[in-house]
Amino acid sequence: IVFDKVGFAYEPSRDILHDLSFTVAAGQTVAVVGASGAGKFTLSRLLFRFYDVTAGSIRINGVDIRDYTQQSVREHIGIVPQDTVLFNDTIAYNIAYGQPDATEAEVFQAARAARIHDFVMGLPDGYRTQVGERGLKLSGGEKQRVAIARTLLKNPPILIFDEATSALDTRTERAIQEELMAISAHRTTLMIAHRLSTIVEADLILVMEAGRIIEQGNHRDLLQQNGRYAQMWAMQQADMATDTALV
Repeated sequence: IVFDKVGFAYEPSRDILHDLSFTVAAGQTVAVVGASGAGKFTLSRLLFRFYDVTAGSIRINGVDIRDYTQQSVREHIGIVPQDTVLFNDTIAYNIAYGQPDATEAEVFQAARAARIHDFVMGLPDGYRTQVGERGLKLSGGEKQRVAIARTLLKNPPILIFDEATSALDTRTERAIQEELMAISAHRTTLMIAHRLSTIVEADLILVMEAGRIIEQGNHRDLLQQNGRYAQMWAMQQADMATDTALV
């Protein structure tokens, strides 16, 4: 995936992204961090072609994504969002939504990989369990595992984790983070994150501010630069220490 001098504005009078350039190599994990309003969420919207760029280009396999159909682009991308959308139907239906023609065995395999199969089998109705409107009968961690299973079943070559664990408690987040890192191995992955602890293993971390990349490197490099990323890391570590002390 190549972002080449990308500019974008939702409204002509207010630019969101400015001359943004970076590459996510095949099989690489690139994380994007920054404060609210930095423009990081816009990246996933552009990749999914909810919008098209207003300057520059985004290319996948060397082809401008505007030359692909929206359906083709979306078939090759799997997204695990912050707010998982579940339908008022069974667990099996919600997992298979990622691949409607999947067999029962394939649904089970995806659920095992997302570490939710044993939980589901322990329910009275198993995979026929109704999740309720927007999944209200499941916990946050259970809903995220359903979303991960759905994405695994789709088996896309490109993954986007869009603040995938920010709504979870620390313990659940750590468990799911291990799963996310496992399924992103050998796939082209873009991680949009708020909690820096979730992206320390990324191959490349981009720090955004006001629609621009202001720092980039791996976790160790960025800490050594002692810039914005190092400040964010120190603040979040202090917050985590405070939360732990209050438990």
